[in-house]
Amino acid sequence: MGQPTGEFRQEAVRTRGGELVSGGLLVTVGTPDGSEVRPCPEEWRPQPRRIGRSEPARGPVGGPGRAVGPLALGAGPADLPLLDREADVAQLLGLLAEGRSIRLVGQAGSGRSALLSAVAEAAGDLAPGGVVQLCGHHRTAADLLQDLFAATHHAPGFRPDPGQLAAHLARVGAVVVIDEVEPTGAELEQLLAAAPDCAFLISAAPDSPLLPADSRLQDHPVAGLSRAACLALAARLAGRPLDAAEKAWAVDLWFESEGLPLRFVQAAALLRQRDVAVDALVAAEEDRLDVFGAVRAPVHDPDPAVREGELRGRVPLPSVAETASPAVRLAEGLSEPAQAVLRLAVALGGECPTAPHLPALIDVGQGESALHELADAGLAVSIGGHHRLTAGALELLAPQWPARGCTDGAAQHFAWWVGHSSVSLEQIAAEAEVVIGVLLADRTAGRHASVVRLARAAAPALALALRWGAWERVLDLGLEAARATGSKADEAWFHHELGVFAVCVQEPGRATAELETALTLRAAVGEPRGAAAARRMLDLLRAEGRQLPSGGPAAPAPPRRPVIRAIAQVPWRFKTTPGTAGRTRRTAIAASAAVLAIGVLGTAVALTVAGPEEHRGNDPHSSSDDGTGVPAGRPSPRPSLSPAAGAASPESPGESPTADETEPEPSASTSGPSHSPSASKKPSKSPTAGETATPQPSTPGQPAQPPVVPPVQTPVQPGPPSVTHGPAPSPSSSPTTPSTSPSASSSPPGTPTPTGSASPSASPTTSP
Repeated sequence: MGQPTGEFRQEAVRTRGGELVSGGLLVTVGTPDGSEVRPCPEEWRPQPRRIGRSEPARGPVGGPGRAVGPLALGAGPADLPLLDREADVAQLLGLLAEGRSIRLVGQAGSGRSALLSAVAEAAGDLAPGGVVQLCGHHRTAADLLQDLFAATHHAPGFRPDPGQLAAHLARVGAVVVIDEVEPTGAELEQLLAAAPDCAFLISAAPDSPLLPADSRLQDHPVAGLSRAACLALAARLAGRPLDAAEKAWAVDLWFESEGLPLRFVQAAALLRQRDVAVDALVAAEEDRLDVFGAVRAPVHDPDPAVREGELRGRVPLPSVAETASPAVRLAEGLSEPAQAVLRLAVALGGECPTAPHLPALIDVGQGESALHELADAGLAVSIGGHHRLTAGALELLAPQWPARGCTDGAAQHFAWWVGHSSVSLEQIAAEAEVVIGVLLADRTAGRHASVVRLARAAAPALALALRWGAWERVLDLGLEAARATGSKADEAWFHHELGVFAVCVQEPGRATAELETALTLRAAVGEPRGAAAARRMLDLLRAEGRQLPSGGPAAPAPPRRPVIRAIAQVPWRFKTTPGTAGRTRRTAIAASAAVLAIGVLGTAVALTVAGPEEHRGNDPHSSSDDGTGVPAGRPSPRPSLSPAAGAASPESPGESPTADETEPEPSASTSGPSHSPSASKKPSKSPTAGETATPQPSTPGQPAQPPVVPPVQTPVQPGPPSVTHGPAPSPSSSPTTPSTSPSASSSPPGTPTPTGSASPSASPTTSP
C-alpha cells in the first residue's frame, strides 16, 4: 500500500475529486461548491465488458490468508488443512452443483469462514463463471451487488442503476461466496433475486433471523469439531505433542466449548505462553548450574526433555474460567507492539488499520508481525483486506484496555491520506471501516472539529471508490458533528452532498428536502456559488415533465428459480445418488433438445413424454399430407418438454433408461443428414439378449402408446431390430436385404438414428 511520509499539517490536506457514472447520470465529485449531477452524454456512457471467468481467491474469504506468527513450526491457523469438514465440503459442493443457495449458520468461532474458503477453492469448475468471493462485513445489499458487478464486468467508475444491474447480472452464472452477510429478510432476498443464475454460499451472524418459508436459501448448520480433531488442532498450533495433563485439560475444554475451533486456537496460544514460562525456568536452572557448579545444583535426570517435562508440571494450566474467556490473559502475553495494535483496535471499535498506517498512528514499525501475532493468538481475523477483532474480544478487552490517547491525530492522518495522489481508490475502499471507526472514536471523545475535517475529506474519496454505504455513513457522521460545532457552512455542505447521494440512488423526495435545506443555509451564510449549485440540482429535480435519466427501465425482480440454468448444465464430478443425475439436468436437456430440433427441421417439432419403449420420429424427409410433419391418418402428437428416451446404457445391460436419463444426440441434431466414414465401415450387428441396441416395439397385450412423429414406413412384425452401419443408398435404390429380416431399413417407427450412422433420409422403406 502506498504510504507517503511527511508532516500532517492542515494545509497539506487535499480533497480528492473526479467523475463517475451512476446509471444515466454523470456525477462530478470533490468540487469546492459540492458535488453535482447532470445527464450523462450517450457517447460517455460506459459499455461494461463481461469478464470470462473469476478464479477463487486463496486463503480466508476477503483478505490475505497466510498467518506468520511466533509458532514453533512456523504456521498459523490459516495454514492448517481443514479438519473434520470433509463431509460438509462434499455436501455443500453437491448442493451448489444443483443450483441451490446455502446459508451457513453456527455459533461465533465455529469455523464458517474457513469452511467458506475450502468450498470456494473446490467449486472452481462447477459454474461457467467460476467462483466470486465477496466480503459482506459492513456492506449493504447495494454494495454487495456493486461488488458482484465489478467482479464479473470490466467497467471502472461505473455504478449501474437497478435496471442496468438486473440486466447485467442476469447473464452471470457463477458460485458467489459471501462471508458475514449483514442484510437480512427482504433485502437479502432481493440480493439473491438480482442474480438468478448464480448459486450463493453465504455466512451470516449467529443472531440472524430465520429464513422465510419461500426463501431461495436453505440453512446448513456448522457444528463444532470432533474431540480428536480439536486435540490435533491444539497440538499442531502448540508446536508439540500434548502430555497427559494437557490432553485432559483439552478434553474438558472440548466439552465446555462444544468443539468450537476458535477456542482451541486460543487454547494453543495459552499453551505457547505456558511454554515460554517453562523455558524461563529451564534458563534459570542452567544459570544456577553455571554459577554454583554441580555442588549446589539439584539432582535431576540428565535428559533435557525429561527435565523440561518435570518443570512444565510446575506451571499450572489455565482454569476453566480463563479458557472460557481467554482474551484478557492472551492480551497480557503479547509483545509490546502487538499490545499497542490491540489497544488501537479496541479504540476503533474492533477495526485494525493495515500495517502501513501503524508507524504514523502508534509508532509501531513492525506492524505486519504485530497483526499476525494477534491472528495467531485468536484475537484478530483477516477480512476485507484488513484485520478486525474476533467475536467477543472487543467486549472483554474494552474495560481492561482503555484508549489512552492512541487515536489522537488519527483523524488528521487519514484526512491527509485519502487525498494523497499515491493512494489508490481500492486502498481507500479497504480502509473504509477503519475511517468510520476513527470518526466514531473522535465523536465519543468530543473532537467534533476533527470529525468534520475527516468527513469532508473522506466522503468524496469513498464516493469515487464506489463504497456508497460508507459514503452515506460518513456524511451522516459529518452532518452530526457540524451541528455540534455550530458551523452552518459545513452543515450546508453535508446537506448538499446527502442530496446528491439521494439523487444517485433514485430517492427524489429525500434529495429535494436535503437540497432545499442546503440552499437555505448557504443563502443565510452568504455563499452565492454554493447556493447556485444547490439551485441547479433542484432545477434538475423539479423540471416540469422531466425525470432523471437512467440507463434503462427499472426491471421487476426476476422470478425465483429453484435450480439455476447455468450451473445445472455442468455435470457433477462427484458421485451422486442413483436416479438423481437425470433430474438435476432435466430442464437444461429438454430445452437444448427442443432448440436443436427446431433448427434442423425448420419448424416446431413437438416432444412427447415417453417411457422406456417410446421414441421420437425425427425424419426430416418423412411425408405429410397436411404439411405439419405428421403422417396422414395419424393424430397430432401431444406436446411435452421432455426428450424421448434413447438407447440402453452399456453400463446396465437389459435395462432401458428413462426419459430423464437420456441426453440428446448432438451429431444427429446439429449437422443434419450426413455420413460418417468410420461408421460406414462397421458391419451390421444384431443385438443379443441383454444388449438391446434399440427398444422393442409394442406387442399385443401392452397398453396403447401415445402417438409419435415417425417416418413413413410400413410396420413389420414385432421382433428385435438391429442397427445397420453402412453407406446410405439413394432413395431410388432398392434394399438388398430381404424384407423379412430385421434391419435398419425396417426399424419400428420412432427408432432414433445412432450417432455416426446414416441419416434417416437414406433408409429405404419396404413396399406394403
